[in-house]
Amino acid sequence: MALGDINLLAVLAAALGGFMVGGLWYSPLLFGRAWMTAAGLTESQVSNGNKGKVFGFTFVFLLVMACCLALFLAAPEVDLVAGALYGFLTGFGWIFFAVGVLALFEQRSWNYILIN
Repeated sequence: MALGDINLLAVLAAALGGFMVGGLWYSPLLFGRAWMTAAGLTESQVSNGNKGKVFGFTFVFLLVMACCLALFLAAPEVDLVAGALYGFLTGFGWIFFAVGVLALFEQRSWNYILIN
């Protein structure tokens, strides 16, 4: 498969969607405070972080992730149901457990693993 086989507008939409969901997920409305506690961060530390670096690289990383998933799904036989299944398996089967492995070695709490 080549990059020309993927829908770049869909990749951009997926990256933007992930960016927006992440913003809500880590906001005080949902898990922001619990995440800061689990990560051992204070509001001051989060506020004083380099926002351009954090948000800029986050969006670039989301674009790369969306592009990689699009390459997996670019086969003509992949329909909406298969795409949703592959998306779930990617998020749960790879990302959740990769975060879990790293967090275990960092001796983080289960709250940290589950929130992330």
